[in-house]
Amino acid sequence: MTDAHLFAIGVVLAWLAGVRVYLTVFGVGLAGALGWLDLPQALQATESPWVLGVSGALAIAEFFADKIPGVDSGWDLLHTLLRVPAGAFLAAATLSPDGELGTGAMVAGAGVALGSHLLKSGTRAMLNTSPEPVTNWTASVGEDVAVVGLLGLVFAYPWVTLGLVVLISLAIGLVLWWVWRRLFRRQPRPA
Repeated sequence: MTDAHLFAIGVVLAWLAGVRVYLTVFGVGLAGALGWLDLPQALQATESPWVLGVSGALAIAEFFADKIPGVDSGWDLLHTLLRVPAGAFLAAATLSPDGELGTGAMVAGAGVALGSHLLKSGTRAMLNTSPEPVTNWTASVGEDVAVVGLLGLVFAYPWVTLGLVVLISLAIGLVLWWVWRRLFRRQPRPA
């Protein structure tokens, strides 16, 4: 793969880590361990049976925790401390042919992971104000499906996947902005 393809893959992996970090690490490691991908040297750590076992177990825990309104917001708050560094690592490791993690790639990956994490957390916090659980479950399952689908797509079509990630981020950001303006629009004062 070219450096440009690796850049697109690194950005998408960082974005996915901001949404579902354990599922992303598990998916990358599993693909490498099964021989579906030839992972860069720094990403080969994800192929370890220990990393696969822990990330798989935590992905299952996250799957269930993310379906419970309120618990998902606490989970997101706690995992802000993990998703951002994991996104930084995934981006830098993807771009590292010799195993040395570049500072610029780590900073870019951290920024992308933080951005996707904030979009996810903001959306979920807004949905948790709804009195019914259907929207929360729907959003959670949508995130699961999106991460698995984009993870499967990124290694075959990195630029298409990066484009989809950008479009998804813009759409979510615009919806959040629109809802925010509708909720907090200044009302004219009575005369």
